[in-house]
Amino acid sequence: MAKSNFLSLDSLSFQEFDENSELIPLMTPEDEAEINNEVLPDSLPILPLRNTVLFPGVVIPITAGRDKSIKLINDANSGGKVIGVVSQKDENVEDPSGKDIFKTGTVAKILKVLKMPDGNTTIIIQGKKRFEIDQVVSEDPYMTATIKDLMEAKPGPNNDEFAAIIESIKDLALQIIKESPNIPTEASFAIKNIESNSFLVNFVSSNMNLSVEEKQRLLEINDLKERALATLKYMNLEFQKLELKNDIQSKVQSDMNQQQREYFLHQQMKTIQEELGGTSYEEEIEEMKLRAKDKVWSEDVEEHFNKEVSKLQRMNPQVAEYSIQRNYLDLFLDLPWNEYSTDIFDLKRARKILDRDHYGLDDVKDRIIEYLAVLKLRNDMKSPILCLYGPPGVGKTSLGKSIAEALGREYVRMSLGGLRDEAEIRGHRKTYIGAMPGRILQSLKKAGTSNPVFVLDEIDKLSNSHQGDPSSAMLEVLDPEQNSEFYDNFLEMGYDLSKVMFIATSNSLNTIQPALRDRMEIINVSGYTIEEKVEIAKRHLLPKQLEEHGLSVKDLKIAKPQLEKIVEGYTRESGVRGLEKQIAKMVRHAAKNIAMEETYNIKVTNEDIIRVLGAPRLERDKYENNNVAGVVTGLAWTSVGGDILFIESILSKGKGALNITGNLGKVMKESATIAMEYIKSHAEEFDIDPDVFDKYNVHIHVPEGATPKDGPSAGVTMLTSLVSLFTQRKVKNSLAMTGEITLRGKVLPVGGIKEKILAAKRARIKEILLCEENRRDIEEIKAEYLKGLKFHYVTDMSEVLKIALTNQKVDNAKTL
Repeated sequence: MAKSNFLSLDSLSFQEFDENSELIPLMTPEDEAEINNEVLPDSLPILPLRNTVLFPGVVIPITAGRDKSIKLINDANSGGKVIGVVSQKDENVEDPSGKDIFKTGTVAKILKVLKMPDGNTTIIIQGKKRFEIDQVVSEDPYMTATIKDLMEAKPGPNNDEFAAIIESIKDLALQIIKESPNIPTEASFAIKNIESNSFLVNFVSSNMNLSVEEKQRLLEINDLKERALATLKYMNLEFQKLELKNDIQSKVQSDMNQQQREYFLHQQMKTIQEELGGTSYEEEIEEMKLRAKDKVWSEDVEEHFNKEVSKLQRMNPQVAEYSIQRNYLDLFLDLPWNEYSTDIFDLKRARKILDRDHYGLDDVKDRIIEYLAVLKLRNDMKSPILCLYGPPGVGKTSLGKSIAEALGREYVRMSLGGLRDEAEIRGHRKTYIGAMPGRILQSLKKAGTSNPVFVLDEIDKLSNSHQGDPSSAMLEVLDPEQNSEFYDNFLEMGYDLSKVMFIATSNSLNTIQPALRDRMEIINVSGYTIEEKVEIAKRHLLPKQLEEHGLSVKDLKIAKPQLEKIVEGYTRESGVRGLEKQIAKMVRHAAKNIAMEETYNIKVTNEDIIRVLGAPRLERDKYENNNVAGVVTGLAWTSVGGDILFIESILSKGKGALNITGNLGKVMKESATIAMEYIKSHAEEFDIDPDVFDKYNVHIHVPEGATPKDGPSAGVTMLTSLVSLFTQRKVKNSLAMTGEITLRGKVLPVGGIKEKILAAKRARIKEILLCEENRRDIEEIKAEYLKGLKFHYVTDMSEVLKIALTNQKVDNAKTL
């Protein structure tokens, strides 16, 4: 039952009411009989009510604001004070007509009219009898209609069932008053003192918390017993709701703890935040749901997302898990699920882009074009895992950008150097505070598509720690058979990486885990020749440095001979990073002169290079003469490309000791020992007196002792050096060699052939000696790289010595 009605005027009768009355008596059976005997007029002015229903005998206050209503009240108040009151079907209709009101209403008497300060008029009216509208006569200046009386069927005075219903209504009304915290207990006084049964039913019906339509249905029931029974049903329903509400409130109060208190405080904070223009948590969740509608998700992903959103809605925003859950859902929405960029299959355009950005590297370019061709024909090929392997500065990383542009894909780069936490790849479980997804998914989120070109830079620099083995975590990422369901600990779902084109870069294959190396296709990106470096400097490096230093091509010009001088005298590398630094020095020198308004040579000369860069520091790469016994040129592979290596040996009086210096590794020292023992066992063949080995100590040295050196490639070089030393024969002019040796006298193949060949060309070597099995490596190298070189392929140490040593003695030869 409604709170606002029990203590207001609509609960009371205004019989014999005047302004000085202190007590308002309730309606009696006599009052009811008198009302029933009143004769209704043929027509009445009709007052439409917006949101209430007037029952016979009930007094209610009404505030009138519409002009028609005020006119009607004024006319009726100055006349017979009797009006017809009917409820509107729709309370939003501002000017109701006959079709907008119910047919059944109540004749009302105006008891008092009050003028309010805001200009509205409030009247207190009392219901008399029910009536039915016969016909609307007019609607101006207010509605007038002809009416007819509605007879009410009443049960007899001895009807026990009706009496029981009335008693139930009274008892239930008293219980509702007692249970409801919104209804004062004084209201029970009115219920106990009502003598008229029909007024009791009308009084309770008017005060129940029902809609206008439900109250109107009660008013239209002609049988009083049926109306009483319907009223009792509504009361029972209201009483059950009240009991349930009180029960819930009791439980809530008894279970209320600190967390709930914080929640209510947070609700107030949220309201304050909204008033200040902030965003509430509910709005954030709704925004997430709107964003989810635009996502192209599979059923499993969509179901998982909806489940996680529901979990977020049930959380208290003050707890720490709320922010983790929100971050999780943000990641879910930001990831490019099933969003792919369209590949561009114009192979000629792709070739132009690769040639534009990189000079040389034809093998790598051919492999990329092959991949594009297969993808164009099948259109469903899983992306291969390419590993670009080679020395620093040869363009491995920048190749990824060119491939991305050629394919029309997004470009993502992830540096793996020094990474030693497995969670960097797989992410953390979101149960941890500050949990984050792995860098694979973070990079895909940044790219915005699920098929970017993904460069894994420095994959050989992955390291292990107590936090796990990241290289093992990469196994799933780089396996085309597994990465369609890559599992990230933070995401807790499989994510499809099969359309991503992974390109790994590496300086060394030795440090890559074997299982990881097996999953990649190794493409060797070898170093550049001098000619290639000059072209790269002219086409790419010099224009780039001019632009970065704010100069134009008119401000500085370096011709090819000068570029070649910089390459040969100031750089010692397979790549071009060092060359770029030297060119940057030349450009900075020009920029300084321009800024200080000093004169300088726009066309750089050799003297300008020496003045700016200093004296050439790397002339030692040049081949030295063969006038000294025991000095042989070898070819070596280093992490920065190929290099030439001088091996020196000398004899001194002693007891046959062998000393080896030059910061050599274990394998290189073993090569020296093997060479020495082989010579001892074949001394007669080489025309060496065996007694020499006991009379002289042998010292082998490899210059540049500060640089660590290791590997079996210097075996043939050490052998040649020692035989030259013991026989005092000259080594063949302009010859370099590489190869491993065995105690049986066999020459074995070695790696890094292309880099070694390039180093030989830089040193102006004319002939190269190497193992027969390395012939296939030479055949894979472009003919232009081999121009001016002569190759000797050997299988046995005796062949090495026949080719490498001449019959001519060195100057000032020692007699042993």
